[in-house]
Formats: sequence, C-alpha cells, structure tokens
Amino acid sequence: MKKNTYNILASCAMIIFLFSCGNKQEEQKAAPILPYPVVKVVKQDVTTHKNFPTSIEGKVNSQVRPKVSGYIKEVLVTEGQVVKQGQSLFRLETQSLSQDANAAKANVNAAQVEVDKLKPLVEKNIISNVQLETANAKLAQAQSAYNSVAANIDYANIKSPVDGVVGSINYRKGALVSAQDQQPLTNVSSIDEVYAYFSMNEKEFITFMEEAKGETAKEKIEKFPEVKLRLANGELFEDSGKIETITGDINTQTGTITFRAKFDNKKGLLRNGSSGTILVPRTFEDVMVIPAESTFERQGKVFVYKVIGDSLIDKPITILKDANRLYIIEKGIEVGETILAKGLNKVSSGSKIKPIEKSMDSIINSFETIFK
Repeated sequence: MKKNTYNILASCAMIIFLFSCGNKQEEQKAAPILPYPVVKVVKQDVTTHKNFPTSIEGKVNSQVRPKVSGYIKEVLVTEGQVVKQGQSLFRLETQSLSQDANAAKANVNAAQVEVDKLKPLVEKNIISNVQLETANAKLAQAQSAYNSVAANIDYANIKSPVDGVVGSINYRKGALVSAQDQQPLTNVSSIDEVYAYFSMNEKEFITFMEEAKGETAKEKIEKFPEVKLRLANGELFEDSGKIETITGDINTQTGTITFRAKFDNKKGLLRNGSSGTILVPRTFEDVMVIPAESTFERQGKVFVYKVIGDSLIDKPITILKDANRLYIIEKGIEVGETILAKGLNKVSSGSKIKPIEKSMDSIINSFETIFK
C-alpha cells in the first residue's frame, strides 16, 4: 500500500515538473511585441474621379473631296502641314475639260456672230425681232454651257475649305478620284481648340445631373466642374477642359448619352482622332476615409484591425467609394478610432503590438486624391 502511494506521489511530482518546464519554454518562445504604424479615422473632403474613354476631334474637321472626276496631277501639300483657307491642296488633270471648254467657247462665239448679224436687220425692219430674241437665247445658252465647263476646270484646283492641319492623304498622284469616293482626299482640321467626346450610361447620367449644382439644365452645364484628360501615354494633359454640351437623347443602341468637352490646344499636342480618358470629378464632403492598404478581405467581406490599447480586433466595414488608394467608409468604424495602418498580413485578431501613430498622408504618400 505504501509502495503504491509512493508511486502515485512520484508520478504527480514528475507531471508538475514537466508542466513547469513546458511553461518556461513557452514563455521563452513568446514573440516580442513589435512596433506597427497606426492611424486615426478622420473625416475630410475628398475628390474622386470617374473615368470615361474619349475620342478627340478638331473644333473644325472638314473632309476634302473633289467636285469633279479626274486623275490627280499634283499633290501640293504633305500630311501634318498647316494650311490656310483657299490654299490649293490638289490639282486634277484638266485636258479633257479644256477641250470641252474650247468647244463651248466656240459655240459662244458662233452664237455671238449670229446675234451681231441679226441686229442691223431688225433695226431696218428686214426681219422680225423674234428672230433676234431667239438668237440671244441661244447665245445665253452657249455662255451658260461655257461657264459650267470653266467652273469644272476651276474645281479641278482643289482648295482647303478652312484654316487647319492636313490629315492623312488617301490618294496620290495618278489616282482617279470623284465626288462619290468612299474616302475623302484628306481632312483639314483646326486644332487650336479640340472637342473630347465621351459617353455615360443612363444611371451614371442621372446621378451626375442630380449632384450637379443649378436649377435648370443650362445652369447645371454652366456650373459643371472642369474635367481632366489622361492621354494615351498615361500622362495628364496640362490644361483642364470644360463640358459644353450634352446630347438631348439616349442612344437606343448603346443606352448612353454623349458629352462634349472643349480643351485649348495651342501647342498642338492633341490631334484629330486622338484617344484618351476623361476624368470627371466628384466631391464627397465630410466623409470618413482610411488608406486602402489598411484593409483586408475575408470571405467576401472587408475588414480593418481596430487598435484597443496594444491589442488588435478585426472589424468588418462597408466601403462607400474606392478613391484610388483611399477608401471612403460608409459604416463599421467611427471617427477617432485607431486602426492598424500597415503590416496586416503579419498579425491576426488578438495580436499584441506597439502602436506608432502616423499621419494619413504619410500612409497614402503619393495618392492623387485632392484633400481640401
């Protein structure tokens, strides 16, 4: 009996000893509390941008087409050349027209001779005035035919309809061209000012108009904020543009409404046919904002780590708007609360940290959203 009691006591002592050693090892292995950046949730005004693909056209964009058929004899300009209204661009071969003109001129001369012959006879009452009037009518008819051929000869000298820049030249010397050709000879565009065309769907349009300042549609257009243009290379165009017009109907095929914004283009960087992206601003006033990188996703929901003392607690949030590297928060956290700013993948709910408070700007750093 005593032996059994001794064995039991020995076993208990061993268990206590092993448990004590285990606790010491766990304490020795416990991770140190590390510093992490944190930020306070604040309210601010923030401007975001909605992007829309756009196509650029010169303020004046005129197609150059021949009025008469003929072979191109000379191309007098090059692509990209600046031209003036009335400047010659192409000359067509006019040999056949010249022959027609000679024949028409001969008819005019013959008709004139007939009139001159009949005038003295009418004056002497040898013939009636009706014959002279008939001759005069034939002279007028011949003159009209000649004028028509002469005009066609002039049309063979194709001139620029406007001041501007010559676009692609679609036909070269020797090509047979006519007014019915699918492609114009070229385009001449005035690009000192350009129009940027972009479209919104019906839902976006309604929201945009509801948020625009002003009572009438005219007032709203006049008070629309200026828009930015992102070029094809990703850079922002140096000047802002102004929305001038909105189409009065919805395109039934695309379900969209077209806007037109005007940009100054004195340096000629934008060309007819250029592409880009219009950035339409939208301002949110007095809203909660946090850095986008201060959030994480789990099972389709977005969370932040709320900092209480030196401990972390995960909290689900609802995002109202994604503003590039900034989130506008609808609910889930309150102004003044502190959240973990960075290093979310290194911790979990319940982790201990040493909070190091940072400013919002230092976290979002190069973020483009405008704070007011």
